[in-house]
This record gives sequence, C-alpha cells and structure tokens, in this order.
Amino acid sequence: MTAFRPMRRNRQQLSAEECQRILGRCTSGVLALTGDGGYPYAVPLSYVYADGAIIFHSALQGHKVDAIKHDSRCSFCVIDRDDVKPAEFTTHFRSVIAFGRIHILEDADDKVQALRLLGRRYAPDDESGLQHEIDKSLDRVLLLRLDIEHLSGKQAIELTHHEDCKPIQ
Repeated sequence: MTAFRPMRRNRQQLSAEECQRILGRCTSGVLALTGDGGYPYAVPLSYVYADGAIIFHSALQGHKVDAIKHDSRCSFCVIDRDDVKPAEFTTHFRSVIAFGRIHILEDADDKVQALRLLGRRYAPDDESGLQHEIDKSLDRVLLLRLDIEHLSGKQAIELTHHEDCKPIQ
C-alpha cells in the first residue's frame, strides 16, 4: 500500500466524515488515470458514493477503459464549493480527492446493484423507468467501482473562520 502524503496546510484539512458527506451530496467530479504514453488522463464523470466506494458507468471501450486496464490506480476529485471573491483576489473553495484503485465490475448482480445505485441517485422516483433502463442497457454498459484507499479534503482558510461559510448539511 502506498503511503499518502500528509496535507501541508493541515488547518484547512477536512475530517474524513466531512469528506464522506461531500462525496455523498455532490454528483460529478473528475477521474484521473494514467493514460496513453504515461500522460495523465482526466475525465469528468457523474457518480454515486455508497458503502465507502465510488460507482461510475462507462461505455464498453475507449480511452478510460484502456487506462483502467493498464493501471487501476486513480484519483477522483470533487469540488463542493468554489465561490470567487474578486475583491479579495481569491476563491472560497472546498474539495475532496479520493485515491484508490478502480475495477470493472464483472458479476451480473454487482452490475445490476451498481446501476440501481446510480439510477436511484439521479432519478429517485422512477423505479419502473429504472428497471426498463437496466434491462435495456445492462449488456451495453460498463460499471466501475473505485475502492477508496485514502481521502483528502481541503477548504479555503476563510471557510475555517466564518460561520456563514459552513458546509451545507
């Protein structure tokens, strides 16, 4: 297992619990992989966070899939807040990065469960539509699970001091 660096500005570090809350409420982020020729490959994706893992869906082939097959190590960044403060020449930000390994789900039951998690996250009141979509797309979609090995969250120093800048609950 890799030893992950401690955060340099640890006063701005978010707790593991806050990182998990952010992953639970956000809906998109950027997955970073090792791409062709060793170049970083970062792709924005919708996701669902469940049971300590991050679930994505994908086409059956492409750059992302090739990168995952080559090297399962990855990171996934979610931006929870990005308030530009022009008068201060700064932003009040809050973000989380999950590090871990990403895997293609092979088991049919695992794939259906992952599709249900995704579907219920984005269309929570449409079970019949979700079942129709699962039946229609199960053989044409790849399901991916990022098993988190390390979470790191950081916020602007201003957010650690201001009551009006507390996280959304």
